[in-house]
Amino acid sequence: MTAALARLRMRSMSEPIIATAALTKRFGDRVAVDSVSLEVPRGCAYGFLGHNGAGKTTTIRMLLGLTRPDSGTMALRGLAVPGHRREALSRVGAIVEEPRFHHHLTGRENLVLLAAVRGPETFARIDGAVERVGLTERIDEKVGRYSQGMRQRLGIARCLLADPELLILDEPTNGLDPAGILEFRQLIGSLVEEGRTVFLSSHLLDEVEKTCEEAAIIDAGRIVSAGPIAELARSNRAELIIDCDERERAMEVISGSADVLGAQRTPTGLRLALRAADTASALNRRLVEAGIAVSRLEPVHTSLEERFLEVTSRLGSAA
Repeated sequence: MTAALARLRMRSMSEPIIATAALTKRFGDRVAVDSVSLEVPRGCAYGFLGHNGAGKTTTIRMLLGLTRPDSGTMALRGLAVPGHRREALSRVGAIVEEPRFHHHLTGRENLVLLAAVRGPETFARIDGAVERVGLTERIDEKVGRYSQGMRQRLGIARCLLADPELLILDEPTNGLDPAGILEFRQLIGSLVEEGRTVFLSSHLLDEVEKTCEEAAIIDAGRIVSAGPIAELARSNRAELIIDCDERERAMEVISGSADVLGAQRTPTGLRLALRAADTASALNRRLVEAGIAVSRLEPVHTSLEERFLEVTSRLGSAA
């Protein structure tokens, strides 16, 4: 490998596979996507989180060239869209909302039709894609007999025909039962292990937390937080669980501390909101000096769901 080729390969790996800058889309007076700037690294599962109507699907439709933005720029695989849309999408597989098929044809016949459009090399990928999504035994049945979950599986098989560097999946676990969701999670993991990138739009926070390494949260058309899942789940609030032998007296002792912003009794002890996380040891010392035996002192670990509700403005609305 020449030095120039090595530099080109390193640059392509460090370049985001999805990049947008100030991406904006309006529908009349309503701003559906508001100055979204996003960078998705290569070779990871990346979550795109938001309530229904937050702007997830509109953003995806712009990335795929299905809707034109009013302003801003975007690129897939290092190629500007829509200027180089055809080349950019040549190795992108996508599901937008529910995948659509010809219901009077079998699953296999639907995939063969797509392969005929994409090129002769695509036909050889059909059996492998079908096996990978667990549809081998049902692929020769008409799609009209498929459940929603089976159509989702067929949609992912269709994505795999492109041998994609990037998969963009909009709510892909809709209609899947718990076993199907677990299989889907394992599939995403195997795709990432192969060096592919999966951009996963969802409102299922627990599933994104288990599946993705990084995520962005969109609310009312704006990105309100983005980064590694562990950092997103970290709240700005410092909270502490304390259990001790004299809870009522402990409440009296704690309430006199300027470091405690609030306290409540729970079945497992006392839950405190602190001014800062590093005040926990001082509180412990204060309780011990008051003769109270502390059996538990533990920081509260915020879930992604709790953090999501903290940073978004709504509890959901219609799309």
